[in-house]
Amino acid sequence: MSVNDPVADMLTRIRNASRIGHETVEMPHSRIKSDLARVLKREGYIADYLTEGHGGKKNLRVYLRYQADRQPVIRGLRRVSTSGLRRYAPARDLPRVKGGMGVALLSTSRGIMTDREARTSRVGGEVLCYVW
Repeated sequence: MSVNDPVADMLTRIRNASRIGHETVEMPHSRIKSDLARVLKREGYIADYLTEGHGGKKNLRVYLRYQADRQPVIRGLRRVSTSGLRRYAPARDLPRVKGGMGVALLSTSRGIMTDREARTSRVGGEVLCYVW
């Protein structure tokens, strides 16, 4: 199946799986999805991720994280920059998500990073999504 926006597809799969209560979610692998999963793991929103398969048919498996009462750690995901309308932010105008309680994920010249890391590094970039 052809997907026009693989990042939005990844976020939707994670959102749906966490609302239902699944432990894992699988999706086709790509480098940007793997980088997003790496940042989400570092920020504590997912438990782990794993790349499975070899050659041209790799899958990315994301292990979701839940609180003690089985509430998902990820309360919300929102795609900001779409294929039809790219959203960019300079270093001085980086967005704050939920008053600092969430993170904005950016694609910068130094790779995928959070809004806090980009502010510290003084780099701007494309605002991919918000996670809270």
